[in-house]
Amino acid sequence: MHRAGFVNIVGNPNVGKSTLMNQLVGERLSIITSKAQTTRHRILGIVNADDYQIVFSDTPGVLQPKYKLQESMLSFSEEALTDADILIYVTDVVENPEKNRSYLDKVAKEKIPILLIINKIDLLKGQDELLAIYDRWKGILPNAEIFPTSAKEKFNVSNIMKRVVELLPPSPPFFGKDALTDKPARFFVTEIIREKILLHCENEVPYSAEVIVEKFDEKEKSIHIMTVIYVERDSQKAIVIGKGGSMLKRIGSDARKDIETFFQKKVFLEIFVNVEKDWRNRENKLRSFGYLD
Repeated sequence: MHRAGFVNIVGNPNVGKSTLMNQLVGERLSIITSKAQTTRHRILGIVNADDYQIVFSDTPGVLQPKYKLQESMLSFSEEALTDADILIYVTDVVENPEKNRSYLDKVAKEKIPILLIINKIDLLKGQDELLAIYDRWKGILPNAEIFPTSAKEKFNVSNIMKRVVELLPPSPPFFGKDALTDKPARFFVTEIIREKILLHCENEVPYSAEVIVEKFDEKEKSIHIMTVIYVERDSQKAIVIGKGGSMLKRIGSDARKDIETFFQKKVFLEIFVNVEKDWRNRENKLRSFGYLD
């Protein structure tokens, strides 16, 4: 009997959803930084075995939207409650459970299996702290199975995976058995570059930046990639480029190394920077960037 199912990972920003996703899938599909709102899209990571297929889904952190881009991000998180066979809700040891409580109340009403992940337990000083957090969350999501975890240290991740496999419903596979994700190669180029912007630029710049691949010419041993970073203001463009092009060179150099690792090929990367004013609030631009259908 073959089993397969959609396992959606949800929770508030910066609790470690993407780190957990990458550990469960065994590949670095979602970008990870210490900054909130790193994930903007819903990203599938597919795990295959002879007798099962797990379709993990990483989602943007739940937030109160301030502009149309964040409305789109929230819609991805809302959709994750409607099409899951198993729901993984991720919190951590410092988060206030009252944060975005309306979304949590929706999770509590779900009839499907829920795994509650209390992440970052490596930050705790002792067992008593963990027990207090455990009891508090058990009162909020009484039907959930709770897994104290450190995704960064890979603690308890194998037990989460084991339980997911046990809960999968009977089903044929949804994707080919050699599939790793539903996203095209170009998507991961944009995510890697956006990760470097998040890491190297401060304040609002990373959240105002979007990356588009204009050219992806893949040969047997190399890939020629041309990309454009869009920002909202001229001042942001100046920051991304840096004095004498220093910041753009740093972003490009770091991104190229990771892209080469991802594709296992030599990469020739070109990056340009353009201004697209107020793109986060313009539906036509959000549609062209893949945030709206």
